[in-house]
Formats: sequence, structure tokens, C-alpha cells
Amino acid sequence: MKTAKGSEGIWLTDPAGRTLYLNTKDKKTASNCYDKCAKEWPPLTTTKPVTVTGKYTVPSSVGTITRTDGAKQVTYGGHPLYYYKGDTAPNEIKGQGVDGKWFLIGPIANIMNGSKP
Repeated sequence: MKTAKGSEGIWLTDPAGRTLYLNTKDKKTASNCYDKCAKEWPPLTTTKPVTVTGKYTVPSSVGTITRTDGAKQVTYGGHPLYYYKGDTAPNEIKGQGVDGKWFLIGPIANIMNGSKP
């Protein structure tokens, strides 16, 4: 994983630049996105070790959880990570704020929901 920068700030992407999101309805170490949800928001899964690079990232924050189908889903800061099927090009952020629960994830595992600390 790496970072991208744009109007929303700095967020995580996969190595190809596809934006990654988190679901605020997930519980740490558990995904709530299956079936229809997972078609709209495909999970970032892996069979190999995952690393993160880029400004402000915390490599020790990368992990995985096991989904109900046995796939290993990548987490960052405990948040399961997803793509949005509406993003069709690198660094697109069309999923930002969808349904008030899907948001970009920042390099320090922060939820980028527009709130100021």
C-alpha cells in the first residue's frame, strides 16, 4: 500500500493507486461487508505479506483478518480495507462519504470523514 494526496488530504491506496476505504460500521478485526455489500465494496484481500509506504504511514499498523469465506482481508490500524466499484481510475475518491459510513483512511489510520480533530 502507499499514499495519495488530493483535495481530501492524504489517504491510502493500493500499489496501483486504487483508493482504499473503511466502513465505520465494521468492528475492529471484523468485517460487516459481505454478499451484496462486498460486490459494491470489494475487500482488499491478500495471500502475501503486505507493506505500506508513504508520508506519515505506520508500517506496524498493517494486518489481516480472516473473512467468513477464509480469505485474508488487509487491515490498517485495525480497520478492514475495501475498494469502491465506482472508482475506475487511480486516486479516484467517488466512494468518499457514501451512505455516511464509507470513508477514506488516512496514513495514521484516521477516518477521513471531514471532521476536524
